[in-house]
Amino acid sequence: MPDTRSFRLGVAGPVGTGKSSLIATVCRELSAELRLGVITNDIYTDEDARLLKAAGVLDPARIRAVETGACPHTAIRDDVTPNLIAVEDLERDFAPLDVVLVESGGDNLTATFSPALVDAQIFVLDVAGGGDVARKGGPGIARADLLIVNKTDLAPYVEVDVEQMVKDAETARDGKPVIALSRKDPASIARLTDWVRSMRYAVHAGHHTPVDPGPMAPHSHTGEDGEVIVHTH
Repeated sequence: MPDTRSFRLGVAGPVGTGKSSLIATVCRELSAELRLGVITNDIYTDEDARLLKAAGVLDPARIRAVETGACPHTAIRDDVTPNLIAVEDLERDFAPLDVVLVESGGDNLTATFSPALVDAQIFVLDVAGGGDVARKGGPGIARADLLIVNKTDLAPYVEVDVEQMVKDAETARDGKPVIALSRKDPASIARLTDWVRSMRYAVHAGHHTPVDPGPMAPHSHTGEDGEVIVHTH
């Protein structure tokens, strides 16, 4: 990997699972150790980028937004050009960067990153989405390099058995790593940051090759006129 090229880490998952919060946590924990940058994706807004800037987790100039104008997965999987340009601009402006985190817009369980955009990817679920979500599987859950079961501190309030949810996730993932995470739990945060460090090392050492997680499943969207459109990519 060229010295000017960062380790590019994708973060995907449904709306509200805590992707931005996870990125903020990584930035808080690792910004004194690694040179970081962030690219966020939303359809019509730069709100996630603005929230991260307001949180003070990085120099605001190192946090940039891509407005996709279409389904969030199109910009991380089908036509990654706007994101690649954003990442490369960030790497050029702040060379050298160690890690660039690319946050997908909130999407469904099939959303995955193209290996042309990121070197590794995290998929984020949260306990408030239901304890049964992990065992339902899908490309994002099954094939991401790391699955996060997020907001575990909320489990008592939504009556979710975190241990069972993690077991279901491990079964769906054939043993690939799963981390139960709460931003209030330092031990789980340490497991996350250790994973980021080790994956960055693996990528730079040539020990990890990004794998295409496979095509998205058919899914639907509601058009502006209220019509339900079912399609694949």
